[in-house]
Amino acid sequence: MSTPVAPAVVGQPRKPELDRGIAMRLAGTEYDRFAEASRRLSPDAWSQPTACPEWDVHAMACHVLGMAEMAASPVETVRQMRAAKRAGGLFIDALTGLQSRKHLHRTPADLVARLTDIGPKATRGRRRTPAVTRRRSMPDQPIDETGSQTETWTLGYLLDVILTRDTWMHRSDLAVATRQDMQLSADHDGVLVGDVAAEWAARHGQPCTLTLTGPAGGSWVFRDGTTHVELDAVDFCRVVSGRGAGDGLLATRVPF
Repeated sequence: MSTPVAPAVVGQPRKPELDRGIAMRLAGTEYDRFAEASRRLSPDAWSQPTACPEWDVHAMACHVLGMAEMAASPVETVRQMRAAKRAGGLFIDALTGLQSRKHLHRTPADLVARLTDIGPKATRGRRRTPAVTRRRSMPDQPIDETGSQTETWTLGYLLDVILTRDTWMHRSDLAVATRQDMQLSADHDGVLVGDVAAEWAARHGQPCTLTLTGPAGGSWVFRDGTTHVELDAVDFCRVVSGRGAGDGLLATRVPF
């Protein structure tokens, strides 16, 4: 399909491009799928290393739980934000680190139960955020893993887009670490990947065609381009997230 894309307006915070109703549907499904993927893990899978150097599968699931708790409760949001600021250093590292450490003592069975319980609450908390709050600006948000590239987001972009992408990418990390198949469907993963593809094209701003294979894939033509990029849909997201090496247009980072 031919897809027109527009880059974010210079000087303006990045906003979500997804319809809000679709974004919240994706959020609820992704929390459910992460909990289900965790439920299928064998006992020894929880100690496997992941693409996140500081985390094994258990620690990564602790982070996902902590981030969902933040989304579910304004009180927990304030608590985590204050604690991360006090910790110093790169804010996102401090935040995700404290989320993981909070739950490290939990057994896998306890984590699975809590992940199952928190998903609907996190989705509800994100859905109920008032429009005026969603328009607030969040400066200095990292695009790359080092934090050397930053930009300003609206809170709505975080709530509608990033929190779902983060959970999805960690579900991908879990699948890679434990060699289990990642549950994929066009109506969920395909929509999420399509949003990533459009943002990627807007960020690099070059004419190209993109073909992503697999259940979450699709084909797009951006700005009637002749440069062609083709790879698996999940691999594409892992590359542009910084989890894989990419050159040319694939060196363009998209935040997850």
